[in-house]
Amino acid sequence: MSLLASRAVRVARTRLAHRNASTNHAGEHTNYPKEDFVTPFWRNALIAAGLVVAAYKYAPEPGKDVYLTRWIAMYTTPVGEWLKRSVSRAAAQEVEAENTRLMMSARRPLVHRYRYPQSFEQASPFVIGVGSQVQLDDVVVKRE
Repeated sequence: MSLLASRAVRVARTRLAHRNASTNHAGEHTNYPKEDFVTPFWRNALIAAGLVVAAYKYAPEPGKDVYLTRWIAMYTTPVGEWLKRSVSRAAAQEVEAENTRLMMSARRPLVHRYRYPQSFEQASPFVIGVGSQVQLDDVVVKRE
């Protein structure tokens, strides 16, 4: 045989040995477990169904308060208290909103800026106009 033919035969043998399909027939004699309703899953399902039926039968009527509901109601704040708290909170928020509106509507005072502030000092050295000062030498203070 030629070298090329022997190589092709070798490749074909390795391909047959490494096929993806299995040629083993031993699986026909495997013993599988018996399939019935006596498994732990079905036992647990039957117990759960019995518990659901018992809970439904002995549950209180819809109009009654259950023990747990009464116990929770004993430790919760009454509705009237929450209403009172809500009203006081709303009043406090209204006052706070009014204060905020007042602060936001405030304006800075107007500032008069003069172009030549030195014009105030041009009249006299003591900023006193002529005839604007009264002579008080003759005034006598009366005392009792």
